[in-house]
Amino acid sequence: MLAALGTVIVTSLSGVMMPGPMFTVTLAKSLKSPWAGVMVAFGHAVVEVPLILLVYFGLVDFFQNEIVKLVLSVLGGGMILWMGYDLFRARRKLAREGKDTSYNAFTAGILMSGLNPFFLVWWVTVGSLLLLKFTAAVGSWALPFFIVVHWLCDLVWLSIVSFTIYRTHSFMGQKAQEWVFIILSLALLYFGGQFIVKGIIANFQPGILAIIIVSLAFVWLLIETDFLRVRLPVGIKTRKDEG
Repeated sequence: MLAALGTVIVTSLSGVMMPGPMFTVTLAKSLKSPWAGVMVAFGHAVVEVPLILLVYFGLVDFFQNEIVKLVLSVLGGGMILWMGYDLFRARRKLAREGKDTSYNAFTAGILMSGLNPFFLVWWVTVGSLLLLKFTAAVGSWALPFFIVVHWLCDLVWLSIVSFTIYRTHSFMGQKAQEWVFIILSLALLYFGGQFIVKGIIANFQPGILAIIIVSLAFVWLLIETDFLRVRLPVGIKTRKDEG
């Protein structure tokens, strides 16, 4: 059992510590709050726990469907591109006026998980094998134990990152912080573009153009209807109010 538990911890940490869109957005949010990592981890759990249950009960084939993988790649990539653009556009206000992006850390955790095709592929392949081996080694109560241990790895690592960044960012000037936001926004743009391109290349088939158009239209609809906009504290105006 200890060997199986150690494998889960090491594999889980290797996954969450890998640079990606969730890690990138955690860095960006940590400049504003030491609790950003905690909120991202909770948002991540909203997507990951149901996914673990789906994998456990044998519904893996759904995520292996080429159409599903394509839609997730284009839709997820498009959303991450928008988040990167939003971060870049707001970089000066974030660094100089102390304002935040239009999405909070909890929302970012949900989006960076549910719309990340590589995250889903990890669970269909590595994650499912890890879960099956742990279940065989531990027994009937393995599933809730696995979920708690895996999520705690996410929570601990993202919290360490968040608190560290928040406690040290005051040593940077406004210009340096602005450059940090620029670099992080470019990283999100890279990840979003990578998801779209790889998804199209890997799952291209007749009718692909219609799927791409519908997926991108859905992303545009979410943005234009302010679906992702969070309520700001009293006294802080949104960009629309300022306009």
